[in-house]
Amino acid sequence: MREKDESRLNEFLEKPEKALWSIALPVMAGMAIQTMYSIVDMLFIGQLGGESITAVAFNMPLYFFVMGITFGIGTGVTSSISRAIGAEDKRRADNSAEHGILLGLVLGIALTVGGLILGKDVLSALGAPDEMLEESWDYLRVTCYGMMFIIFSIVFRSILAGEGDMKFPVMVAAIGTILNIILDPIFIFNLERYGGFGLGMGVEGAAAASVVSQMVVFTIFVYMLFWRDHAYITFDLRNFEFSTELMKEILWVGIPSSISMIIMSFGQAIFNYILVVGYGPDSVAAYTISGRLDMLMFLPIMGIATGLVTTVGMFTGAKRMDKVRQIILYGISRAFAIVAVASLVVFISAPYIMGLFTDDPVIEEIGVGALRTLCFAYPFVGIAMPCGRIMQGLGQGFPVLVITALRVLLISAPLAYYFANNGYDIVWIWYSIAISMGVSAIVGPIWVWKTINTIEKESTA
Repeated sequence: MREKDESRLNEFLEKPEKALWSIALPVMAGMAIQTMYSIVDMLFIGQLGGESITAVAFNMPLYFFVMGITFGIGTGVTSSISRAIGAEDKRRADNSAEHGILLGLVLGIALTVGGLILGKDVLSALGAPDEMLEESWDYLRVTCYGMMFIIFSIVFRSILAGEGDMKFPVMVAAIGTILNIILDPIFIFNLERYGGFGLGMGVEGAAAASVVSQMVVFTIFVYMLFWRDHAYITFDLRNFEFSTELMKEILWVGIPSSISMIIMSFGQAIFNYILVVGYGPDSVAAYTISGRLDMLMFLPIMGIATGLVTTVGMFTGAKRMDKVRQIILYGISRAFAIVAVASLVVFISAPYIMGLFTDDPVIEEIGVGALRTLCFAYPFVGIAMPCGRIMQGLGQGFPVLVITALRVLLISAPLAYYFANNGYDIVWIWYSIAISMGVSAIVGPIWVWKTINTIEKESTA
């Protein structure tokens, strides 16, 4: 039995595959719960009408922007902590976590203030029509009030991921998600049929329910990490020592990861704009619904990819490149196989799935086309996404940025723009996304193997 003051390094080295699944399965469970919430949330908002779905859809690029920055920095923290643990340097691991707290505080303040000041203008610039702008802004404004809680919850999860503990953060996230699902109808609708105790806040209520839930999640994390000393990582913020070298290490991975996620957010905005101009608001609604379903498809990939950051980081820190190669081959092969099977299921059941979200025949038809086309490309994401996370585990953030920029800015967005402006059917928009996924699945593995060969040569020189 591992004691609380011992790391998981030896346990992970002894059974790498088991170590990967010990992280991946809780991540999948947590993301499944979160994705189910996302789907249920969309179902509730859908009861307000198609315009409300579209109004929320224009918030998605900003949501991905915030998540991109925060998860990017969080990945840098995870990578730094895991490599410090692999090198058996606990003080460095603790200090990395403390630098993560500092970065979370700075991000929280900057994004909250920036969102409240510039949010409405940004939504307008993203293409939100005048008749939907106020509803979009209602959703964003309330979300900004809870920004600090959202960011710190991600930072705490990243710290725990660095030491290989995903069970506890997933349990906490599950509590927050279940609470969110319970609060959603109370905040969104009047619930006149049940005595009228609902608040009837509409899309604003959906955002408020999320903020309250994140406050609860934040409180649990703070209590368990600072008062109960739950983790292997410990905090001594009163004697915090700022390290320029350690901050650079975190940001070397975190900043490229953040920028790559911002690029994906920007790509989401571009696609919304292309769709609304070229094919109408219904296409944006269909794209948003199919995007929520994409998240379910990517659950196994994201779980395995998250496990690879920690395991690859620890094994690299321990200078066990044989274990690095072993876990990479195992992880990517499993991700590809699982998503290939899931894609077949989604392809067959696409009409039924879309029918759960909307009774609008136009939105349903577009959404089914998107899902069925992209099902042929999803397995390639099972190769590309883990490769990016592997590079982060190796302490390299730049390759993720390059591959993301290639996929979004140089392939999918230009192709989609060309197809939309030359009168092509909307299915060609989905083809542009599929092509970009295939290219990423070729470039990613090549870069990973070259990096590992370089690290091995440097360690033996």
